[in-house]
Amino acid sequence: MAHPQHHPTPVLDEQPDGDQLDREERAALQRVAGLSTELEDVTEVEYRQLRLERVVLAGVWADDGRTTVEDAENSMRELAALAETAGSTVLDGVIQRRLKPDPATYLGSGKARELRDLVVEHGADTVICDGELGPSQRRALEDVVKVKVIDRTALILDIFAQHAKSREGRAQVELAQLQYLLPRLRGWGESMSRQAGGRVAGGEGIGSRGPGETKIELDRRRINTRIAKLRRDIGAMKTVRDTKRSSRRAHKVPGVAIVGYTNAGKSSLLNRLTGAGVLVEDQLFATLDPTVRRAETEDGRSYTLSDTVGFVRHLPHQLVEAFRSTLEEASGADVLLHVVDGSHPDPEGQIAAVHEVLAEVDEGATLRLPEIIAVNKADVADPEVVDRIVRMHPRVVVVSARTGRGVEELRAAVEEALPRPEILVDVLVPYDRGDLVTRLHEEGEVLSEEHTGEGTRLQAKVDPDLHGHLAGYAV
Repeated sequence: MAHPQHHPTPVLDEQPDGDQLDREERAALQRVAGLSTELEDVTEVEYRQLRLERVVLAGVWADDGRTTVEDAENSMRELAALAETAGSTVLDGVIQRRLKPDPATYLGSGKARELRDLVVEHGADTVICDGELGPSQRRALEDVVKVKVIDRTALILDIFAQHAKSREGRAQVELAQLQYLLPRLRGWGESMSRQAGGRVAGGEGIGSRGPGETKIELDRRRINTRIAKLRRDIGAMKTVRDTKRSSRRAHKVPGVAIVGYTNAGKSSLLNRLTGAGVLVEDQLFATLDPTVRRAETEDGRSYTLSDTVGFVRHLPHQLVEAFRSTLEEASGADVLLHVVDGSHPDPEGQIAAVHEVLAEVDEGATLRLPEIIAVNKADVADPEVVDRIVRMHPRVVVVSARTGRGVEELRAAVEEALPRPEILVDVLVPYDRGDLVTRLHEEGEVLSEEHTGEGTRLQAKVDPDLHGHLAGYAV
């Protein structure tokens, strides 16, 4: 649904004194074109109205010199895609230009009333704000617009809750949701002062008299108890994951972690590279549970490819904390395969967002590990944008998971970046030690192989551990 653009906001002077803040408050809300996802077909619209929430998006562009209006609009378009993924119909989106969000109502009282008019005009039942709202901001904005208000963090948590399938994934999402909910508990009417102790609860005798706990205190205590249990459970699951990872390391199996922005095509590329059969959908956060698949180089060396959870701008810190054990799969790898959506309006911003989240998990990961950037969706990407990324980064491969273009080149780049064994050996292995020959092929780099009367003669490069096992067979 197209909407006429309002006149641009007048440019503010340099100094943010009171007069200019007033002028800014009077500035009109700017509509963001192309956000509506309402369908034209009447029967489809009627069907979706029964099932989906109807939402209006609201954002604040902090005109601080570091971000442009294009950045703000890209962020709103991403919010619209997130809302779609969560199962909503996006009706409209507006941005207000302010020096910073209003501490009371996020948009400012006048603009909040304008937003209320927009909600009534479209028949919306939810407002989604492009930022993290404080408990009082959300409450105050709800009081003005008279419909449910949620923020970007709650929206992402909701999507994660829908998509988590494994026991670990569900526990991580629940932990993140409870950490988000804890400071936002609010009493509703009389429940705030409802007593759990004394005669009200039907209790008599020692320990049961007195005011007891209020409902909100009980809720807090239950949530804190549940958070503690989830942390213990996730810690135990992390131990299992670490055991598997250390087992791969003990067998010297190098690992490649596929990282990247959500919906960049990581799962599609994993399927192309290994035939993994991972769920692929054109929506944000389709993959939450990490998938590890084994692959082989041209010369027979084994390595693993791990698909990780997608990243997004302003990924809620609760999620970074909850998914730390999953994201550690990336920092524990030998090579980072960073998948970028070449058709996105701001691929450089996506690259920066991924590096930012990786730095939160392991500060030196991107500096310590070799990183290959795979610019995906090359079949629909702007060639100028692709060329710009190729010029900016040292190791870039242009691919299309859909058509298969560049996949072999990417596979070769990954194999080239994998760590190689360094100790040169020349050994004659008896035929009854076929297990050592197998290990040489899997873990080492075989340069030559010859079958003789006494056994198999091999020249190869191996790691120190395997070199120790071969010491008795040196020629």
